Amino acid sequence: MSTQPLHDSYAGRRRHLSLALLVVVNLLPLAGVLFYDWDIAALVVLYWSENLVLGFYTIARMLAVSPLGGLFSSLFFLIHYGGFCAVHGLFIMLLLVDPQADIFSAGNHWPFFLVFVELLIDVIRGVLAYAPPEWLWAFLALFISHGVSFALNFLLGGERDRLTVSQLMAAPYGRIVILHVTIIAGAFATMALGQPLLLLIILVALKIAVDVTMHLREHGKLAANVVQTGKSRDA
Repeated sequence: MSTQPLHDSYAGRRRHLSLALLVVVNLLPLAGVLFYDWDIAALVVLYWSENLVLGFYTIARMLAVSPLGGLFSSLFFLIHYGGFCAVHGLFIMLLLVDPQADIFSAGNHWPFFLVFVELLIDVIRGVLAYAPPEWLWAFLALFISHGVSFALNFLLGGERDRLTVSQLMAAPYGRIVILHVTIIAGAFATMALGQPLLLLIILVALKIAVDVTMHLREHGKLAANVVQTGKSRDA
């Protein structure tokens, strides 16, 4: 008797659970807007900080797929992706938070390409200095949400067996481009109209919609590959 239908049922439940948690966590910024007077800067900086969470779990995935090869790839990824996030975060901080912000560390700078990691640390310090207390709880919730997805979809759902280190390394960049071009375009429109509450709410809803679409596309495609592999083995 094939165990494939039972496997499919558990896999579907895992994906639904991670998706539900994703939506709930993405509603927390809405509470910030409605009850804590978050402005457009608080929203966009929080969405930028999610890239750090994504980078952390990308490294975890690479190490899970290949402990040795993933280690060397992770070091390269830390510098390259860290620099990418640093420049992106610096742009957001200077554009939306404080155009005169001095977030660069004093003294000697780190050598060679490690300067990008140093810049990322400086941007993170600037974000933490700006962020209100409830903002940190929203960031923690994002970290937990991605952790649950990592456990349910990647470790238990079989995605680890379907992805290579190279694929994992490239994945976050596409997400950043798609999501943050949309978010920043919405942020400009919101600022131009004086940051009305309705547009802030719409921006939160837009982010949820983009996140859900990418989540379903990514994990649905991988789940289909796992099911197809299982059917081939049963045959």
